[in-house]
Amino acid sequence: MDTLDVFYFLVVWTMKHFITCESVLPGHPDKICDQLADLILDACLAQDPMSRVACEMLVTDKTLVVAWEITSKANMNVEKILRKKIVDIWYDSDEKCFNGKTCKIINLLHHQSPDIAVGVNKGGAWDQGIMYGYATSETDQYLPLPFVLANNLSKKLAEVRRKKIISALHPDGKTQVTVEYHDKKPIRVHAVVVSAQHKKNADQKKLHEAIIQKVIKPVLGKRMDKNTEIFINPTGVFAVWWPKADTWLTWKKNIVDTYGGRARHGGGSYSGKDCTKVDRSASYMARYLAKHVVASGLAKECEVQLSYVIGVKDPVSVDIDCFGTEKIPLQTILAAIQKHFDLTPQGIIKKLNLKKPIFEKTSVYGHFGNPIFPWEKLSDISFFKKLYRTGL
Repeated sequence: MDTLDVFYFLVVWTMKHFITCESVLPGHPDKICDQLADLILDACLAQDPMSRVACEMLVTDKTLVVAWEITSKANMNVEKILRKKIVDIWYDSDEKCFNGKTCKIINLLHHQSPDIAVGVNKGGAWDQGIMYGYATSETDQYLPLPFVLANNLSKKLAEVRRKKIISALHPDGKTQVTVEYHDKKPIRVHAVVVSAQHKKNADQKKLHEAIIQKVIKPVLGKRMDKNTEIFINPTGVFAVWWPKADTWLTWKKNIVDTYGGRARHGGGSYSGKDCTKVDRSASYMARYLAKHVVASGLAKECEVQLSYVIGVKDPVSVDIDCFGTEKIPLQTILAAIQKHFDLTPQGIIKKLNLKKPIFEKTSVYGHFGNPIFPWEKLSDISFFKKLYRTGL
């Protein structure tokens, strides 16, 4: 390959690329555990806004294990709350392999470690860690296009099941969308995957056609073309119900919960944790800041990183990357953020009002993009627009 060939190869390679993101339905087993964990968190916060909670759920066979540490004045019937939610989701009979009315519930409860509490009581972080927040101008939600499309497919699939438009569907499912980019601009949907749980005797041909007509086309529309690849239940059947097919567990869908892989992830999960846990609160704050940077026109893409030390108030590091799309120097944006915003755990909790029982709604379709969440509101947009105009 001569020099000219190498040049053309690099040009083509840099201009064209593919990005894939996935989503899962509320009936997905791991998402059920996330919903149960955040349900318990909300129940604690509703009675005691100062509750400290870190809650995990595990389901296997016909048993739900609740493993959690808590410091709270809340008084509640945990088993009753969990059973009602499981039944509401759909698992209400032995035929479905898991029955919220009769399943065994093992409640393993203990209090927060006093060694941790001493630091948190002083306003310090409940853990060390690295958190990222991301935003892009690709969509109105300031989220990556393939991630938004995958989520919209999941929402539509859940809707057609709930309304019995496709009567053969059951609540579990996953979606995946691959978008083709030219020179960093989304051009078309290259591939779409829908894995939809269904009744055992469902006619696969009719089911596939119904999903194409009632789910895929209404959501993706003109973004598809004749070359778009469509995969529906690629193994041929998706009829085995959980947990007979697998074990359920909280905190297994970090990428689905955030940005579909388009941004880095520090590894800490969200569901079941109150916001003294910086895994959750600092991730929300980083998203809040990144979204403001993009929405104000300071950049087309932004990633904010925050990191903390257990028991210490202030972040040990704050960083920002706009991937070359920034309109003013990065250091100017970073300095303004550090000067204007209180990035201590308590400062974030106060800023975003994170003591309220709002978290169960975050446990499905991702923690970002829903305008009802306080970290999605552009409450400081005037500050960032002024920064864009004047550099302060």
